[in-house]
Amino acid sequence: MSSNQVYLSNPPLLHPKYRPDIDGLRAIAVMSVVVFHFFPSYLTGGFIGVDVFFVISGYLISTIIFENLDKGTFSFLKFYARRIKRLFPALLIILIFSMILGWYVFLADDYKLLGKHSMGGIGFISNFVLWGESGYFDNAAETKPLLHLWSLGIEEQFYFLWPLLCWFFWQLKFHKSVLLLGLISVSFALNIFMIKTDVVAAFYSPITRFWELLFGGALAMFTIYNKGVIDKFQKNIILVSLISFLGFLILGFGFLVISNTVKFPGFWAIVPVAGSVLIIFSGPNALLNRLLLKNKIVVWFGLISYPLYLWHWPLLTFLRIIERDRLDPFLRLTVIFLSILFAWMTYRFIEQKIRKSEGFKHVGGLLFISFIFFMSSFTIFYKDGFPDRKAVTSSEFTKEVRHQFMGAIWPYTKNDICLSDYPYKDQDNLPWWFCMKSSQNPPTILILGDSYANQLYPGFSSNEKLRHQTILSIGTCSVSNDGIVDLGLKCKDQTRFINKIIKNNQSIKFVILDGISRKPNDNDIARVIQRIKFLESQNIRVIVFTAHIKIGFDPKKCFKTLLKKNKKKCDISADVRKSILDDFNPLLIVINKKHPKVLVFEQNDIFCDRDDDRCSFIRNGLPLHRDKKHISEYGSLLLQDYFTKWSFKNIPSIFN
Repeated sequence: MSSNQVYLSNPPLLHPKYRPDIDGLRAIAVMSVVVFHFFPSYLTGGFIGVDVFFVISGYLISTIIFENLDKGTFSFLKFYARRIKRLFPALLIILIFSMILGWYVFLADDYKLLGKHSMGGIGFISNFVLWGESGYFDNAAETKPLLHLWSLGIEEQFYFLWPLLCWFFWQLKFHKSVLLLGLISVSFALNIFMIKTDVVAAFYSPITRFWELLFGGALAMFTIYNKGVIDKFQKNIILVSLISFLGFLILGFGFLVISNTVKFPGFWAIVPVAGSVLIIFSGPNALLNRLLLKNKIVVWFGLISYPLYLWHWPLLTFLRIIERDRLDPFLRLTVIFLSILFAWMTYRFIEQKIRKSEGFKHVGGLLFISFIFFMSSFTIFYKDGFPDRKAVTSSEFTKEVRHQFMGAIWPYTKNDICLSDYPYKDQDNLPWWFCMKSSQNPPTILILGDSYANQLYPGFSSNEKLRHQTILSIGTCSVSNDGIVDLGLKCKDQTRFINKIIKNNQSIKFVILDGISRKPNDNDIARVIQRIKFLESQNIRVIVFTAHIKIGFDPKKCFKTLLKKNKKKCDISADVRKSILDDFNPLLIVINKKHPKVLVFEQNDIFCDRDDDRCSFIRNGLPLHRDKKHISEYGSLLLQDYFTKWSFKNIPSIFN
């Protein structure tokens, strides 16, 4: 029998000797993630615990693959059967739990999204699903109970591809170290390139993450093929203890210094990868590994780390959704305790029994349950989240109210008319591109700015008094922003593009400027004045909209639900309106002095009655916001009523 023969049934796979210190490292990884999610200010870099998991997984899986390929005992069927028995039981429990609880908690749009995420979770492609959703109007992370499955998707994609690649190169007797170094180099280089051009892609793409798992693989290869050197090295307790200590220092640095404000992974991911590699490499006899990582309590947390990772985020997310307020520390600690309890129960009564079963026992059953669950999730998605559920019908979320939130979709970001008339060179690479046009005719009114300008389009395009006008809403960058914004978009390039549109469309008579910072600084003011100067040079009448009031929390909290009868108070003092005007005043003074023909429209009448000391986020039973910052479609329509009345007094020519 050749040494590189691959068995399909027997003999059994060889597995590396159990190292409790690696389970201890798992415990540190999972608890750092948990602390970050529950108390982010205490451990700003706790999310790098996921990267620690990547290194551990790469090390252990590669050890299994390399040793069995060398001995001719590798079996694809047995390898993937073990992965199924390891990953599916806890995952299915969390998915079913989320789907059942979501039935009573979620509105139709959110439940439909949960169905989509469940399909992605059971198919181990959550990273691709979330990558595709990512964008300016993406749902907040705190409303996605299965958000954390993105990392599981990357790991499983690695588990699928890596054994195939290894087997292929073993067959060719290709030099193993060349294979690893080449793949690590390519993956890391793509990570560095994409972090500069598309942060979201760099975060979710398996190609830009595989280098982290492959570093674990490289460590496994070095350990396996240099056993004599490793055995001798690990007998030097002082040296291995220093290396382990250095690894802990690097990890501690990452936990305390890295935050979610940095572009990650990029170069920053080297920190958790290097720290993890050094700790694993130092071996079980290093001082900290022996005293800390092999501690029975720490090892116990490592043993339940997988179900704990799966449980903690859905429990936290659902509690946030149900409570709809900031959770106090006691509630957070309670959820952590429940996460640990559920994780232990999952490990003790389900995981252990299935993982210890012989051969392919339970594999068929797990796959069958997964298929049934996938079809159930598809049905939820296909049926639009079952809008006739009691959770929806017994709440204050009428069909009209639900329409204002529009789930994760704001339908007024672009249309075919606009994109064909004004193609922007980078529009296909942008997660959002505000380009709306109300008719085929040349534009006469231009709405210019960022998403705060774009939210005016529904009202303007449906205003009966402006039917003779062609509304063009275009832009992404704020009028006061002439620098670099998210995802590397150069606002200067877009400004030149829009200037060209204005020059080529002499039909434009009015321009609405919105999206200006609530409290513009000197640079903001200078850029707005520069924009106004250009527009007036084109014989365009400029109307500046003041900043609108942001609600600052999920507007859904203003309505009763099945599980939350006490809705949030959704009005504020009218002093907020005065504060916005005070912040805007320096800009208005300069505009009035240098460009007296410019008109200023104060748009907060939709929230605040002039003779009342309160401002409300609800009018006629409908929300004026669709999320924490943007006004709803109803808010946009209502705003037009005020704008029409104001225009008749100040600029009646807009109706000619």
